[in-house]
Amino acid sequence: MTISRPLLASFGVVAVLGAASFGLSQGATSAAPAKTPSVAVSGEPVLLELFTSQGCSSCPPADALAEKLSANPALVVIARPVTYWDRLGWKDTLARESNTKLQQDYARRGLDGRNGVYTPQLVVNGSYGLVGSNAAAVAPSVKQYGKSDAAIRVTASAGGGYAVNLSGTGAGKAELTLVAVTRKVAVSIGSGENGGRKVTYSNVLRSERKLSDWAGGKASVTLAADQLKVPGADRYALVLRLPGGGKVLAARWVS
Repeated sequence: MTISRPLLASFGVVAVLGAASFGLSQGATSAAPAKTPSVAVSGEPVLLELFTSQGCSSCPPADALAEKLSANPALVVIARPVTYWDRLGWKDTLARESNTKLQQDYARRGLDGRNGVYTPQLVVNGSYGLVGSNAAAVAPSVKQYGKSDAAIRVTASAGGGYAVNLSGTGAGKAELTLVAVTRKVAVSIGSGENGGRKVTYSNVLRSERKLSDWAGGKASVTLAADQLKVPGADRYALVLRLPGGGKVLAARWVS
């Protein structure tokens, strides 16, 4: 299921801007992925963010695709469950308002491809949107939009922390963010469109915190061991992006 206009009309920011402002159509269809796409990454790792929901009947195929894509070490795949389906009767146990806000910010800015506030949506490097279960479109999208303007290098340091080095060309003030995720979360959904199903989510966002600003050139940041102790998280990534739902300049797994 994707967002229809009646739901959009009652949905916060969309009530102000209108559905048309997001370039959103009445219904994006989702087909189950037949196999894992072969995604080649020639440069820096590419960030893929999946906006999903336990209350969306079209999302499980996208969640399954994200699980397959996450096996590719050159892809930083992060699941971002959103909150706006909660009003239909089942409250998503993993959803965060910050995920909803980021998707709204992307839509306001305007992504290439399929822009808008809908699920499932896969966003490539903060620049290109596509239906999250469209396996055939992932590889060409990564090829076209996976280029990075910067690079992140991570080196383990004494005491369990890391030295983080940034380099590249700045395009205004960017923000380096530490993203904490849980690698696998299996959820038994009790009601709603997916009631009775058990769905596995990969690299589910648990928290994110800004570490520093960056305006281009070379910079170093120290990542302390105690910053890698977020409750429930067992994996961490670094994301360098322009603020306000801006373009992603670089991303990399820390662990």
